[in-house]
Amino acid sequence: MARLTPTVRVRPGRGLVLLIAAVYFLLPLAASVIFTIDVPGQGITFDAYTKLLGAEGFLTSLLLSLELAAATIALVLLLMVPAMVALRLGAPRLRPVVEVVCSLPLVVPPIAFVAGIASVLTWGPEHLSRTPLFQTFVAVQNPDFPVVLVLAYTVMALPFVHRALDAGLRAVDVPTLVEAARNCGANWAQALVRAVLPNLRGALLNASFLTLALVLGEFTVAQILKFRPFAVWIVGIGGSQAQVSVAVSVLSLFVTWLLLLGLAFVGARSATPTSSEK
Repeated sequence: MARLTPTVRVRPGRGLVLLIAAVYFLLPLAASVIFTIDVPGQGITFDAYTKLLGAEGFLTSLLLSLELAAATIALVLLLMVPAMVALRLGAPRLRPVVEVVCSLPLVVPPIAFVAGIASVLTWGPEHLSRTPLFQTFVAVQNPDFPVVLVLAYTVMALPFVHRALDAGLRAVDVPTLVEAARNCGANWAQALVRAVLPNLRGALLNASFLTLALVLGEFTVAQILKFRPFAVWIVGIGGSQAQVSVAVSVLSLFVTWLLLLGLAFVGARSATPTSSEK
C-alpha cells in the first residue's frame, strides 16, 4: 500500500512578515551592541560591559527591581486568581464590570496616577502624625524596599494580568473542575490549588512575565517618588556615560529574555508528566 506523504504548503507571506519583524527588532539591537563595543580610535572593546560590575548602584538597583517584581507578581496573582475564579463560578454577569475596572490603569496616565500617590503620601504624615497610621506611611516609603512601588505596580499590572488570566479561564471548564474536586472531598482552597491552578499554568506564566517586564521597565512612578530601581539608575547613568548606559539597556534586555526563557522552561518542565504519572 502506497504511503501518503503530507504536502507542505509554502507560504511566502508568512516568511516575509517574520523577516520584517526580525529586521524591526534585531536591527536596533545590533546597532546598540555595535555602539557599545566600537569605540572610535580604539577599535573593538568591551570596556562598557566590564565597567558595569564596578558601576555604583548597578547591583543594588537591579536586585531592588527584581525584589519589587517578585513581590508585585505574588500580590497581583494573589488578588486576581481567586477573584477571577470566583467571578467565573458565581457571578459571570459581572465580568464586563471587572474588565472595565481592571482596564482603568490604561486610561489614567502614569503621571496623573503617581501625582495622586505623591499627594496622599504628603498628606498622610502631616495629618496623621499622632496616630498609628503615621508609622505605616513611613514604612511603605522605606528606600530599601518601597512597598508603595509594589502597590502602584500591582495597579498598573491589572490590565495585563486580567487579560492573561481571562484567556486562560476561557479555555478551562472551571465549574466542572471545581465540582469534581469538591465531590472528591476537597475544600474550596484545595479545589483551587489542585484542580484549577494546574490548568492555568500558561496563563499564570504569561501574567508573571508581563508583570516582570512592566516592573523592570517602569520609570515614571519610581522617578517622581524619588526611588532608584533599575530603570531609574539606567537613565541616571546615561547622562554621564552614554556607552555604559546603552550597554546596561542591552544587558537588561538579555536578562529579560533569559527570565522569559526560564519561566517558559519551568512551565514546560512542570507540564511534562513524570514516569509515575504516565
